[in-house]
Amino acid sequence: MLENEVVKLRPLKTEDIELLSWYSLNEPTLWEYSLQPANGLDNMNLYIEKALQDKVNKKSYPFIVLDKRKNEYVGSTRFYYYQLQYNTVQLGFTWYGKDFQGTGLNKNCKYLMLSFAFETLGMERVEFRADNNNKKSIAAMKSIGSTVEGVLRQNCSAPNGSRRDSVVLSILKNEWFNGVKTSLASRL
Repeated sequence: MLENEVVKLRPLKTEDIELLSWYSLNEPTLWEYSLQPANGLDNMNLYIEKALQDKVNKKSYPFIVLDKRKNEYVGSTRFYYYQLQYNTVQLGFTWYGKDFQGTGLNKNCKYLMLSFAFETLGMERVEFRADNNNKKSIAAMKSIGSTVEGVLRQNCSAPNGSRRDSVVLSILKNEWFNGVKTSLASRL
């Protein structure tokens, strides 16, 4: 569990469908750019099942996100594609209800997750990816101090069957300790 005065990230579990289903039914556009959409109850069930199966297979570690200011579960995020031999991990599959976007919640979540990745797990690099058309997500990743590395052209299939270009961003361990951490902490 990762926690500060604003947010609590606890391990996702099957029963969390009850806590997140409102978003899948009422805010389906949250997953417009997602490779694993969770709009609608069936998709939310598949989303949670896949996240938990990937956890069992040691491919990811998913969290449910609690906004402590409102005492409300508001979304999900995870570590995934952990590569021990290279000391790298990706951070993503992040979504929050619309009322919680732009409230500082994401910066708090990312601060906790990046602190854990660099300071507890000893990662050398944390990577982020997004659909290259998802300007809001890209702006959020840049705002926490990540650097754009480039675009992988048509690197994967989108749920609609089209090919997707993915932007790749990252934060390196030395960047975290030489300014990104302090800068992000000052904006929490």
